[in-house]
Amino acid sequence: MTQYDCNANMTEQTSACCAPVSTTAECAERDHRYVQAIAAIQPAAQATQDDLRNLLVGVPGGFFYFGARKSTYPGDLDAPRRRVRVDPFRISPTAISNLEFARFIAATGYRTVAEVEGWSFVFHIFLANLEDWPQHPPGLWWWRKVDGATWRYPEGPGSSIVGRDTHPAVHVTWYDAKAYCKWAGLRLPAEVEWERAARGGLAKMKFPWGNALHPDGGFAMNTWQGDFPDTNTGEDGFVGTAPVDAFRPNEFGLYNTTGNVWEWVEDRFGNLAQNAANLQEASQGAAPSNERVQRGGSYLCHQSYCDRYHVHSRTHNEPDSSTGNSSFRVAE
Repeated sequence: MTQYDCNANMTEQTSACCAPVSTTAECAERDHRYVQAIAAIQPAAQATQDDLRNLLVGVPGGFFYFGARKSTYPGDLDAPRRRVRVDPFRISPTAISNLEFARFIAATGYRTVAEVEGWSFVFHIFLANLEDWPQHPPGLWWWRKVDGATWRYPEGPGSSIVGRDTHPAVHVTWYDAKAYCKWAGLRLPAEVEWERAARGGLAKMKFPWGNALHPDGGFAMNTWQGDFPDTNTGEDGFVGTAPVDAFRPNEFGLYNTTGNVWEWVEDRFGNLAQNAANLQEASQGAAPSNERVQRGGSYLCHQSYCDRYHVHSRTHNEPDSSTGNSSFRVAE
């Protein structure tokens, strides 16, 4: 994979990263291979699935306001806000941690997309020598293609997840998240479910706690402080990922629904109204794009570059896109 799909609407101000591609035929062949790998996953024993299900928290059904009043980035298609209804469901209170993901890998022998392809994107500040990793998506020099970067080795060769058991598993693609769900007997949340849970019952607010970026003068999420993309001062306590249960949960018991890591949801990327109108239709790909939606922002979000750390924030990537700030949570 030596080319990159940066999508016509992606610019330095509107993209989280670019997804790796080759030719259309090669992409289709890879997609088929990943789908087959998911199909080969053997579900966990019922007792294991019951244990995983017992970790979920309930989210009440009902009407809520979905999306943004006005888009900061029109290409995100996250506006206008609309009142929608969801049924009750259950969702994991956190993103899937390294410890949880390792349990899945040990049980199944599954190899992630980054492991199969042999590389993933790593943010430049985590690399000792950028000259060792010269390849990057056009216009996004801070993302480097690093051979050997995977969920086990988040910064590439020589790195590890030792001491990061409770941090989110990263370099995880949408396909990888679907494989985990099959093993766990769970699913990815629909986009509208994700936002319902992320808001914690608050209406028309930017964050799970209200509208203030720094409630009570402190930090309530893991984002970028300093000068993007060169200096992250880590004033919130973290430069990279934070533990999945860092900061206070929202009123539904969910942690880090803004900042920390982007989270895959089931839906294909498309008009927000389309993804709100019919959950089943949206999840099965009513939107024309092959890209999938990611929600919530990450530790790289900053108001000067990627102002996407709100409960309504969304981005999109190819389902085989792998980066050091992508993860997921599960639902039923």
